[in-house]
Amino acid sequence: MSNLKLIIQREFIARVRNRTFVVMTFLSPLIMVGMISLITWLATLNNDEVREIAYFDETGMFAKDFKDSENIDYVDYSQLTLNDAKDSVIIKKLYGLLYIPKKQSNKELAESIQFYAEEAPNVGVLSSIEKIIAAKITNQNFESKGLDLSTIENAKAQVNISIENFSGEKTSKITNYVKMFFGGAAGYFLMMFIIIYGNMVMRSVIEEKANRIIEIIISSVKPLQLMMGKILGTSFAGILQFIIWVILGGVLLTVGVVFLGIDVDQSNMQDALKVVEETQGVTMANFAEVLVEINKLPLGALVLAFFVYFVGGYFLYSSIYAAIGAAVDSETDSQQFMLPIILPLMLGIYVGFFSVIENPHGTVSTVFSMIPLTSPIVMLMRIPFGVNWWEVVISIFLLFGSIIFMIWLAGKIYRVGILMYGKKPSYKELFKWLKY
Repeated sequence: MSNLKLIIQREFIARVRNRTFVVMTFLSPLIMVGMISLITWLATLNNDEVREIAYFDETGMFAKDFKDSENIDYVDYSQLTLNDAKDSVIIKKLYGLLYIPKKQSNKELAESIQFYAEEAPNVGVLSSIEKIIAAKITNQNFESKGLDLSTIENAKAQVNISIENFSGEKTSKITNYVKMFFGGAAGYFLMMFIIIYGNMVMRSVIEEKANRIIEIIISSVKPLQLMMGKILGTSFAGILQFIIWVILGGVLLTVGVVFLGIDVDQSNMQDALKVVEETQGVTMANFAEVLVEINKLPLGALVLAFFVYFVGGYFLYSSIYAAIGAAVDSETDSQQFMLPIILPLMLGIYVGFFSVIENPHGTVSTVFSMIPLTSPIVMLMRIPFGVNWWEVVISIFLLFGSIIFMIWLAGKIYRVGILMYGKKPSYKELFKWLKY
């Protein structure tokens, strides 16, 4: 036991003293916040861009329909010839030219409209123009059939379904998007952490094996103890890094909330939504609604589940990484064994994004949240949508039971492979080692 403790301490200190580890531990939250801020700022710049669009309308139908908006200014070039209009757009470097030809019927007109531009136009800009033209042509079609537009407009119904659970708690349509984001982010980050820290274990084994230090260490330490020491030492370093990230993330979030003057109290936020919508528009109201839904999430349970599944997933996969490190002589030779590790992780991500998000309580989502190799990712993505406690317990029980089995299995490979040199092992060779 004392040898195991020494190995754990050695691995832990070696990791936390590593310059890259220290820099990324404190820099990663700042980089993440910086990236989010940069993306938000760039999106704001893009939304603030005003595009000048000229239109050449031979029909004369749309002169009153093309009205300037926040992002589009319309210029009427209908008095020019089409060629002159094109030349003027090129010289003045306008965003593009909308050409509306004169046709015998509205059906032909709808299929003949063209947009000239040097570069591919923004899809949102084209959609807004198409809506204007479609609305005008539709109204004309109604009038040609003798239908009263005011009667049709008054007959239109606006449906807004409110969502409420059986206990009386109200939610909104944006709730699922918030849950998808948090679940997807948790699953993706867990996959990345498992790969990063698992590779640390494998590299450590390969380095000691290549330097022949392992021959000295193995003379006084059992192979299983050495493997467990490396896994535990690296896991403690990873847990420390994760705790620091959570603390720094919480501090940065609190500073951001205080700096922006946002009150995340649910009752206050609900009352403020109407005021925000009236004064700042729908976008700001949606942002405030997102904050309300985030406040409703079981963030404490999510953090705890992330910690539990991180530890479980890390131990499960790190034992495999350690066995691979012991079996090969270099990191290049380890590539042939990476597929069995990466494939279940990728499968968990795909199941999460294509099954959990669509139907979090379906058969596929439930089954893969129980399979140990995929459960750390899939179950984490299910938890924001609400999962029965007994499902989580069964999933964790199966995961940690598989860890014991995998450590025993990896220990057999580790015991033989740690002193093997100069030969690239095959899967058949590894299977033979399990019998020793």
